[in-house]
Amino acid sequence: MKISLKETAAKLLSADSLVITSHVNPDGDALGSSLALYQMMIRLGKRAELLIDDDIPEAFSFLPDIAAIKKPEAESYDADLLVMLDVSRDRIGRVAEKCRAPILNIDHHITNDGEADFLYLDAGRAATAEIVYQLARELAVEPDEAVAMCIYTGISTDTGNFKFSNTTPFTMRAAADMLEAGAKAHIVSEALEQRSYQEVMDKAKAMQTIELAFDGRVAGIYIDNALYETIGSTEGFIDTVRIIAGVDAAVLVKEVEAGRCRISMRSKGMDVSRIAAAFQGGGHIRAAGCSIEKPLAEAKEMLLQEIGKAL
Repeated sequence: MKISLKETAAKLLSADSLVITSHVNPDGDALGSSLALYQMMIRLGKRAELLIDDDIPEAFSFLPDIAAIKKPEAESYDADLLVMLDVSRDRIGRVAEKCRAPILNIDHHITNDGEADFLYLDAGRAATAEIVYQLARELAVEPDEAVAMCIYTGISTDTGNFKFSNTTPFTMRAAADMLEAGAKAHIVSEALEQRSYQEVMDKAKAMQTIELAFDGRVAGIYIDNALYETIGSTEGFIDTVRIIAGVDAAVLVKEVEAGRCRISMRSKGMDVSRIAAAFQGGGHIRAAGCSIEKPLAEAKEMLLQEIGKAL
């Protein structure tokens, strides 16, 4: 059932205990929005647990309360409400089975499948963190430095540090409010731009797999399982090919297990969310992802066939 922002705040206020979660392979918006809501719920006197069924990238270690994020290792979790942020139910991993509470889903992805008891969806927002920013007002919680840092991080990462076309006047006003509340823009940008020597070397290896398709309109990085096993992180790889002149869509295909590929897509004009949806994935018009249960060569062929239809 779709509900309003005010009704969303009322659901949060009426719950004494909450489990907060987001998607596997968490990014800055997943982590920032989840942490900010967690911090606000704690300040309101709620019992809250923050569970994400995946490893947290080291780059986000600067976020306040990052250590509060746990993997769902217990047999079950009791709560009045399971709050899913920046995600549909099918991408929260084991949390879906281990917490059977009514689901409140807060998201900005137009491809959200609506599989929740209560859904607040605003596809006009650049990041779920923008919705959490709005919720702070509805909940009468004044963002402190910790909340501001998390919300700012979510907004910054989902807009490409305010470079992407989803950056709106609302985005800039929200970011400015978070800076006034204590967020440190330079800490966020420096932490997320920093790479270890090994990550730079990993990227150099991955860049050797770049291929162009459709007369240079599509650029792809294709990492087989043997190469993937030697790479620590692929953060930022796709942005390197996105900037190639003439490229409209960039893709990163990683064979994370033998016969299973994880795909990320970015575009300058094409609606990549529709391509992701063809493989039961989701995302935004300009940024989306999915998985294909095939070896790299087959997954690559299937993906390019779908992109060719869109072109």
